Amino acid sequence: MSENTTANCDLPLLMPAQAQKHVTVNEALLRLDGQVDLVLQSLTRITPPASVVDGMCWGVPQGAVNAWEGQGGKVAIGANGGWIFVQPGFGRRAVIADQGVTAIHDGSGWVAGAVTLGQHGSGLLARQLSEDVTLGAGDWFETAMAIPPGALVIGAAARVQEAITGSATSWSLGTAGDAGSLSRFGQGLGKAQGSWARGVLSPPMVFWEPVPLRLTAAGGQFAGGKVRVVLHWWELRLPD
Repeated sequence: MSENTTANCDLPLLMPAQAQKHVTVNEALLRLDGQVDLVLQSLTRITPPASVVDGMCWGVPQGAVNAWEGQGGKVAIGANGGWIFVQPGFGRRAVIADQGVTAIHDGSGWVAGAVTLGQHGSGLLARQLSEDVTLGAGDWFETAMAIPPGALVIGAAARVQEAITGSATSWSLGTAGDAGSLSRFGQGLGKAQGSWARGVLSPPMVFWEPVPLRLTAAGGQFAGGKVRVVLHWWELRLPD
């Protein structure tokens, strides 16, 4: 940290007899505007967007290129057509827009989904994954995404994006296995656009192997349609 900047938000300070004071003040305001209620558009994008939007922030990953080269680990704040870079510290919080989760900085990087974060890196994470499943002809379809090993699954939700066609009278959402597994997150579900499922497990269930979600036709077969499926789980982060 420079003696000419603030300790937490790295805001530039005015110096005695400094010329062009408005430049320093304006930069401090831009840095503050970007970091208050911080929203990071992504943590994985390595190429800066072609169009810089003032106030839009990104978590710069290692290996970033072009205007972000050498800025890995920092927050890039769009400002006046360019970028201001700020180094976040332990305990800083942000929303990760493309993951739909909150994150806490552990001093080295962002921990996506962190609800708690201990001094040795341990924590409780709340996570989610989503996928749009396109249906065709068949009795069932599975997601490409899978429940991660060690996940304490809270439940799954779904919304029909495009009406389900075919001879099936309804459908169920679950995982492969017996009838109870196939309908773990809902059964007798509607086929019309906008129909939904909200399956909460009571009690929550731990999965020790990666398992995809399965959409199963009831009373016939699928012919087409699209369903958005979202998985919700808790996860324990190991200490360093």
